[in-house]
Amino acid sequence: MPKILVVDDEQSIREMLEIYLDREGYTVSCACDGLDALARCEQEPFDVIIADIKMPRMDGITLLQRVRDFSPETIFIMVTAFASFETARESMHEDAYDYITKPFYVEEIKRKIDAALEKRSQAVESRILEDGSSAKSQQASCGMIGQSLPMKKVFDLIGRAASVKSNVLITGESGTGKELVARAIHGQSNRVGLPFVVINCGGIPETLLESELFGYKKGAFTGAIKDKMGFLEAAHGGTLFLDEVGELPLALQVKLLRMVQEKTFTPVGGTDEIKVDVRIISATNKNLGMKVADGSFREDLYYRLNVINIALPPLRERREDIPLLARYFLDRSAAETGKNVSEISEFALDCLMRYDFPGNIRELENIIERGVALSTTSIMLPDSLDVSSCRSPEGARQAAADAKGDFSIPREGVLLDELVERFEKGYVEEALQQSGGSLKAAAQLLGITLRSMRYRIQKLALDERVLKRD
Repeated sequence: MPKILVVDDEQSIREMLEIYLDREGYTVSCACDGLDALARCEQEPFDVIIADIKMPRMDGITLLQRVRDFSPETIFIMVTAFASFETARESMHEDAYDYITKPFYVEEIKRKIDAALEKRSQAVESRILEDGSSAKSQQASCGMIGQSLPMKKVFDLIGRAASVKSNVLITGESGTGKELVARAIHGQSNRVGLPFVVINCGGIPETLLESELFGYKKGAFTGAIKDKMGFLEAAHGGTLFLDEVGELPLALQVKLLRMVQEKTFTPVGGTDEIKVDVRIISATNKNLGMKVADGSFREDLYYRLNVINIALPPLRERREDIPLLARYFLDRSAAETGKNVSEISEFALDCLMRYDFPGNIRELENIIERGVALSTTSIMLPDSLDVSSCRSPEGARQAAADAKGDFSIPREGVLLDELVERFEKGYVEEALQQSGGSLKAAAQLLGITLRSMRYRIQKLALDERVLKRD
């Protein structure tokens, strides 16, 4: 049910709208003025706010401006007893959806609420369709997301690799999406619809890997009570994806090389050869060239597997894709959890853009999933992210260096609270000076939320006029 907040200093108006809108199926809350409403909005998100323009302590237009900072999708319908063109124009200029003049009929309010919600629903659907259309072109129809130059090159290689039968080696750090690339090649090839079999060469004990890959015959070893088909035979006609291929033991590399060359293999404990038509796609986060040099990987097998090489860039080398990926993971996590989180604040996004993501896309996915779970508003703020982890190694080292400082204490002692307040005040004033008085920009410089910035200005008794600059 849509959540409505009624903000009016007249109790009779609040009670009338609450009774009527509750009866119409909305979830309704009330506030007596703008400050009360702002406090409620910071605690929970609302779909629609019906606010009187003229109120004590904080008027409706100021409330709209404040709420827009952290909940831009909240719909405002302004109420005024002063039916002047200037008043209406001011409220619409501040991005109110509509306004209504007193006295009014409650049915008129409901019509405006329904129209506003319908318009927002259409806008969301349109955005999803546009994002989907854009994503299809950006992903080259391969289930991957990216619009950076490095990813465009990857998409081009995927398309070209899919059109031939050659074996492919995919290289890249953990979490860059190597299996997605393998599935994309299979999905765009003439083998689509046939088996795509995955074997993690590093996740199966060496003693079992041979029998899992090639299968075994009944009686081949203790416990082999019947024949078992291996991954190779199961992939006949399709694609076998060897993940972490660099972990293959040398003895098994010899058998795999023969299969790659001859397209035949013999199950463990068997004598008859089995012929297969399988395309091999391998992936590794290791430097196979170095493993060849140190003798832990066969050179002849390396060249058989590495006919076409696709090197995936780490996320830190394709930062322009971070907003697109973050949006995708946000929408997916919100849909899976049923939480009303629809946007990422520019400060939270800036935090992500500054981070190096050693875990690459998989780490970004986990951070966004955690952020959705912890978010208490419809827009994801830095507070919902693991901000301590969203710092580049250089930033972390600088922060550690800054934290050392001079902590010597004179014999007469110190007043710690005064030192902390002076330290905090100095940084807040410097941030405000650098940002030209902009609270948003100053909060971003300090890595805090806009709400936290306002709190510090009030706590430190800074010039209240600075609040009017944003």
